[in-house]
Amino acid sequence: MRTIQCLSFAAALLAVPAVLATTATAQPTTQWHVVKSLPIGGVGGMDYLTVDPATHLLYVPRTTHTLVIDSASGKVVADIPGQKNAHGVALAPKSGRGFISDGGGSGAVTIFDLKTNATLGTLTAVPDTDGIAYDDFTGLILSVAGDSGVLMTIDPAIDPKSGKIETPIQLGGAPEFFASDGAGKVFINLEDKNEVVAVDLKARKVIARWPVAPGGAPVGMSIDRAKHQIFIGCRKPQKMIVMSTDTGKVLADLPIGMGVDATVTHKGQSLASCGDGTLAIIAETAPGKFTTVQTLKTALGAKTMGLDLSTNTLYMPTAEFGPPKPGATRGAAIPGSFKIVVVAPDAK
Repeated sequence: MRTIQCLSFAAALLAVPAVLATTATAQPTTQWHVVKSLPIGGVGGMDYLTVDPATHLLYVPRTTHTLVIDSASGKVVADIPGQKNAHGVALAPKSGRGFISDGGGSGAVTIFDLKTNATLGTLTAVPDTDGIAYDDFTGLILSVAGDSGVLMTIDPAIDPKSGKIETPIQLGGAPEFFASDGAGKVFINLEDKNEVVAVDLKARKVIARWPVAPGGAPVGMSIDRAKHQIFIGCRKPQKMIVMSTDTGKVLADLPIGMGVDATVTHKGQSLASCGDGTLAIIAETAPGKFTTVQTLKTALGAKTMGLDLSTNTLYMPTAEFGPPKPGATRGAAIPGSFKIVVVAPDAK
């Protein structure tokens, strides 16, 4: 995921079972709305946003530093310096540590203390270290690197000063983001190959390769572990692909906005955040039938998001932009205009 630079989901009797089956699947459609925007300001770009549902803190990389923000007030409670091109943050609560992926230079992962936000050390990684997340099944930190074409695994208890990352797993393409099935497999988008690869983390190897057609250039990914489905945000063409994690079969494809970067799946819905300022909300409205149930206008540039599972609230980083140049979709980010758009479901 590339950063945006910003400066400062008889006959009547015979019919009854079918009606019951449909009713069991169809659920009331949750509608989402923009609650507010948190003005943050400051300097740097923006990429993946990570939410800690236990503390309601937001971790937001800003290119050369990473902000820790109180999600209620928008107050910056810490600023972790020392990155060259920060992309994402993974939280390992059992170890009390956070991990920042840094794709600048030769690549690195910065380790920090979750209580004090103090930097504990920096691991040498590979160029273009990018997407990063904690895998709750293996207890490992997982990170991919696009230019290097690999998946890295990190023990959260690693020595932050002298520890070394294990030999990376070769993927055979440029990964963007991934999702874990919670049972030892991770599914990874290969943006340049228009594929999803399945990786067995114990065997440390790719065990399947599946095309995302009719989608292409897959970037964002999320998973419904119970239904064995992954939801893939594609840019070329602009589609949300629903794929079986058992067979790799594409179950559905739906149009979405331009510039998707992230998807999240929660409570029967999958959402795709797009840089054109739209949020596509997709749901399985009947067995095997997926429908776009809402397209919410958010804000230009709000292409990534983090979900607070404890409050069902989305946080979407973006900025204000100046007039676009001819042929461009948006202008340059206005210095000091960085903000976080807050999106939530309607109260029932």
